[in-house]
Amino acid sequence: MKGVLDNAALGSAREVPMKDLVDRAAAEVGKVLLGKENQVRLALCCLLARGHLLIEDLPGMGKTTLSHALASVLGLSYNRIQFTSDLLPADILGVSVFDQASNAFSFHPGPVFSQLLLADEINRTTPRTQSALLEAMGEGQVTVEGETRALPEPFFVIATQNPVHQSGTYPLPESQLDRFLMRLELGYPDPSAERQMFLREGSAPQPEALQACLSLEQLAAVRAAVDEVHASDNLLDYLQRLVAYTRNSAEFAYGLSPRGALALLQCARTWALMEGRSHVVPEDLQTVLPAVATHRLVPTSDYAGDASALVHDILLNVDVIAG
Repeated sequence: MKGVLDNAALGSAREVPMKDLVDRAAAEVGKVLLGKENQVRLALCCLLARGHLLIEDLPGMGKTTLSHALASVLGLSYNRIQFTSDLLPADILGVSVFDQASNAFSFHPGPVFSQLLLADEINRTTPRTQSALLEAMGEGQVTVEGETRALPEPFFVIATQNPVHQSGTYPLPESQLDRFLMRLELGYPDPSAERQMFLREGSAPQPEALQACLSLEQLAAVRAAVDEVHASDNLLDYLQRLVAYTRNSAEFAYGLSPRGALALLQCARTWALMEGRSHVVPEDLQTVLPAVATHRLVPTSDYAGDASALVHDILLNVDVIAG
């Protein structure tokens, strides 16, 4: 695997290590989202792994700021959809309108035709409208009025949702949840980051003013390099033990599917690349497991904890080396 991007990908006379490119992008996003370095790096991992990201948290935690900042830092076109109870699929995908001048229908693309799409408060709209994103997220294309149209490349969806206990929310169905490679929570800032927010109020940089750190060619090269990261037989044995524990332990209503297991491996490969390695180590799996598995696991009715506690149990009870 190449640890650096070649001159053709960079468009310059020098080579830049992939890790440096990712570190630079994460640091740039960190200028507007203080104290959330791990969440920023996981969001970058999700994008580089060719997945989609779900962020669940209370309003005002920085979900929109993160999505807009990622678009600016990666040089991607950006659209935002505010999901409401009266939103229709055509509001997302687009619609054909009759043009009297040409005496024909012309297609007006919806906001889904962007490289980074923020689906804000996705669980405040109906399941019918939620499902309008399914084909786009899974296939990179949409079908409107019988015609299939390709979406821009790359195509990355960041969906935000409020906690399901809040009023006016519609829980995402399992089929929609499984379309998201990762789910994150931002949480409250730590005291030092919050104090810094207070001190620079009014003078903080805006997401759209951030410097682009990767070109589209560089982004494509990093994504392609993920597939070259090596996973040893021992590492795959550990992955299979993790997955088997979710399927055989009595605490789980059901275990990780093959798609979920592949998602875990892909994210671990991406995290290894971001750390400057050409091979996956167990710590890579352990780092990405909560973000990849939490929204895919459901505890049984007699289990005292939630999905986060289930993930903790997996890491606690599955040995890195088979006994």
